[in-house]
Amino acid sequence: MRLTTKGRFAVTAMIDLALREHSGPVALAAISQRQQISLSYLEQLFGKLRRNELVESTRGPGGGYSLGRKAEEITVSDIIVAVDEAIDATGCGGEENCMGDETGRCMTHDLWASLNARMLDYLNSITLKSLVDDQLARGVAVEEAAIKRAISSQPVLKPIKITAPNSVFALGNVFNK
Repeated sequence: MRLTTKGRFAVTAMIDLALREHSGPVALAAISQRQQISLSYLEQLFGKLRRNELVESTRGPGGGYSLGRKAEEITVSDIIVAVDEAIDATGCGGEENCMGDETGRCMTHDLWASLNARMLDYLNSITLKSLVDDQLARGVAVEEAAIKRAISSQPVLKPIKITAPNSVFALGNVFNK
């Protein structure tokens, strides 16, 4: 199995999101800054995570992403597979044509297929919630950001003080003084 940055970054970003989602939707720009992951790369990953219903997006001011399911229902395997990361150690991608022709499987195919099954079992056994709990147990600080979401139903009335001339004639008077 080759786990690329795509899978690692997706899992990291999902942990960051799960740590902070109790305050409302989390902006990708904030995750990008905290985790040092390119914003455009995160946008690509979260598009795939959203299509696989692992996250939900909220548009507009105060918008961002939140989990699409409970953290205890999302596994590391779900995240990795959602971003198109193959969990496969065989040379043939599970097609059983390792030799590239009709001769079939290579001598080590069963070994790698068995490793695939164990990796998948392991990654299916780790939930996002357990990863979040591990981070909290390690003392990771989760800052409480001020939430600026609601717009008051009552307008704020402030007196308006006009300091500019309101006509061409008033403007001329300013220069004549």
